[in-house]
Amino acid sequence: MRVLDLFSGIGGFSLGLERAGWQTIAFCEIDEHCRAVLRKHWPSVPVLQDVRSAEFPAADIICGGFPCQDISYAGKRTGITGERSGLFWQMLRAVRLVRPRYVIVENVAALSTDGMDRVLGTMADERYDAEWDCISARDLGAPHGRPRMWIAFADTDREQWTPGFDQGVRRREREPQEEDAQAHPNTHGSRKLQPFGLFGYVRRRLADGATRAFWECDWQTKFEALRGMDDGVPTRLDRHRDSRSVGRLGNAVLHQIPWLIAEAIIAENRP
Repeated sequence: MRVLDLFSGIGGFSLGLERAGWQTIAFCEIDEHCRAVLRKHWPSVPVLQDVRSAEFPAADIICGGFPCQDISYAGKRTGITGERSGLFWQMLRAVRLVRPRYVIVENVAALSTDGMDRVLGTMADERYDAEWDCISARDLGAPHGRPRMWIAFADTDREQWTPGFDQGVRRREREPQEEDAQAHPNTHGSRKLQPFGLFGYVRRRLADGATRAFWECDWQTKFEALRGMDDGVPTRLDRHRDSRSVGRLGNAVLHQIPWLIAEAIIAENRP
């Protein structure tokens, strides 16, 4: 699977997906410091700069956590039409141009009440079926909540239907165009996740305790030493002279979750 990683940050999405055996073929990230991190760890992978003007390569997967500032309860609450969170429509532009097999999206839990209908409805118009779940860091064994909404979309416009998703109908052909951000109250092709779908697999993996090994320490005794850090990041990083590093880590996705989602997709496509 070839991965196009949008809003890449420091590469949390790609770290997880590559551990499942997939290959990142391009990043897209506007923050200069994050691009430096990506170039260090993925020196052979091109890093596109601006999602609004980038030309995207062919890919099987598009992933990304589009900006949450206008959706988050701690933000401006202008919603998915806001200046930052409105970049979702650029992610949609990439989907229309690339037409990947799968799209994996991450955002804050507040998306469920502020923009989820538009995300699901617009992708349904493009003939992508959806599953979703709200997964927190605590579900993986961390001592804090940090709930995040995860959505997996599958292209139904194929001769071979994707296991685990409802069969859809072939989408109408049209040229890619900029989304006008109008409301989409009808989510037709999209559906709530089912117990044996992709996120059913993810939940079973979380329940079996396998992911707890990602944090190999006694949180009850070491929590004080880690206070103020996110996701089990080593304590020395909060003393890094470049405080921007800590901020980028705090914004990064938990790479274990896209790892499990990729495993679920692989399992459902296995003969």
